Amino acid sequence: MPEHWNFITLILAHSRETLNQNATALGETFIGHHPATWHNFEPITTSIVLAFVLLAVAGYVRSRLADVGTAVVPDESLTLRTFAEVFLDYFYNLAKDVMDAERAKKYFPLIATSACFVFFANVLALLPGFPIATTSLSITLGSALVVFVVFNFWGFKENGFGYVKHLAGPVWYLAPLVFPIELISLCVRPITLGLRLMLNMAVDHLLLAIFMGFLTVLLPVPVMILGCLVVLIQTLVFTLLTCIYIGLATEHEEHH
Repeated sequence: MPEHWNFITLILAHSRETLNQNATALGETFIGHHPATWHNFEPITTSIVLAFVLLAVAGYVRSRLADVGTAVVPDESLTLRTFAEVFLDYFYNLAKDVMDAERAKKYFPLIATSACFVFFANVLALLPGFPIATTSLSITLGSALVVFVVFNFWGFKENGFGYVKHLAGPVWYLAPLVFPIELISLCVRPITLGLRLMLNMAVDHLLLAIFMGFLTVLLPVPVMILGCLVVLIQTLVFTLLTCIYIGLATEHEEHH
């Protein structure tokens, strides 16, 4: 992505010299091998701000559900609580369809967190002047690595050595062929998960910026409608793959 400006970069610009000095410790970027600059702090700053916003929203919604007597009665109009209930209910049902209800409930905190972070980070792409954390590979790949580490941990916790054993295939004499293929497939999952999200959001944001450069009144509207679909689809894909990976890792050996 080319350099761009939003309110986060405007805030960070006040500490440009200090951030540039700290950026030298980061070395060069992994892709392109460009020297790190103060602009590289924008995605992580955006993610931290978004995390605090989501925590505040979660605290507000939880306070609305604290009283069981009134919580069972839905709001008459669309509110933050109603949106949270519908949003989380959809992804909880998605998790139940991929795995059983017991595991869906057990592992839903990670699934819900992934869905909320990706969705709200992507929604910012539709608001001019707002930063988009998911256009940075460091953020999307970091999110994918968290999912990768956690579902492998849960896989070992549920199945022990059987989690590694099932990578070798159903019969022992196919293990030398099947195990390397399965291991490569397992290790590639966070890369594809992070790259897919980053590339789709970066291209969508770039197209919107180009069309807004042509005409800022009506021409970008079709692109913004397409952007809404991209936001929803990318959130669904990231969360669905997270559910699938967790489901495969925690499936007991006798059910494979």
